[in-house]
Amino acid sequence: MLIGGVTIKPGERATIEIPVADLYTHTSLTMPVHVLHGRHPGPTLFVSAAVHGDELNGVEIIRRLLKLRVLRALRGTLITVPIVNVFGFLNRTRYLPDRRDLNRAFPGSERGSVTARLANLFAAEIVAKSDCGIDLHTGAVHRANLPQIRADLGDERTRRLAEAFGVPVLINATVRDGSLREFTAERGIPMLLYEGGEALRFDEDSIRAGLRGIPRVMRELGMLPQRRPRAAVPTVVARSSAWVRAPASGIVRSLAPLGAHVKKAQVLGIVSDPFGVSETPISAPFAGIIIGVSNLPLSHEGDALFHLARFESVRDAARSLASFQSGIQEG
Repeated sequence: MLIGGVTIKPGERATIEIPVADLYTHTSLTMPVHVLHGRHPGPTLFVSAAVHGDELNGVEIIRRLLKLRVLRALRGTLITVPIVNVFGFLNRTRYLPDRRDLNRAFPGSERGSVTARLANLFAAEIVAKSDCGIDLHTGAVHRANLPQIRADLGDERTRRLAEAFGVPVLINATVRDGSLREFTAERGIPMLLYEGGEALRFDEDSIRAGLRGIPRVMRELGMLPQRRPRAAVPTVVARSSAWVRAPASGIVRSLAPLGAHVKKAQVLGIVSDPFGVSETPISAPFAGIIIGVSNLPLSHEGDALFHLARFESVRDAARSLASFQSGIQEG
């Protein structure tokens, strides 16, 4: 395995700093990569985090992943990139110096801006050498996501890996132009996008879910030894999802938490003025599960407040979520 000009032989592991660009501070920007090359042949999986520099849960998931003893029995190669967007990570921002979103810049260009160069580097050094991938994300600032997998579930290989990951909600998400998922899909590389928690915060449940899910995917790929059969983690696929937006500007009092099972027309929260003279209810347009929420109680009319997912059977989705939450809390 050759990455960043460094050869990693079977049975070896290495940390590599791959140069990205020189900043105007006379400082070099690099992308840290940790590679585990198993003694026996097998698939190559990449696991990446902090493509958006303020999304921290994935960084902690990878740190814990690399400490798992089961990796001693690894077949194939695990490529981990805990901080793809180092500039954003240092500055606690989603973006890079040119204010571009890295997840809209693939495949990038080796002669473009810092964002384009980083996308090009990640594509050439990581994606091109992998058979499949898992990209770890969170919600945005002041916005939390329920642990979920977004992927092309129409692809049988991808769906199999998504179900193996073991989160309660799977979303058959369309790819966006310039995204990492679009880039991998065009090259026939199955990729899962894991969402959980909020930017600039550690969320223990989301971290535990990611740390459990990645080894499950690795077992499905034959990279880790199988355990004794366990009861399958129940998963349900969302038919669709939509953001419920603020009907008026004001201060929001949320009445429905992340993960709540809500009925059609149920009041999710109240928007009021600072004096409480005018109060406007926020109602669910359909029955579903809340998979994303805004944690900021200040909003303007039209701001996204509750991300509601629709299912064939909301009760089945609620049972799946309850089972998942019980397992996570038990450790």
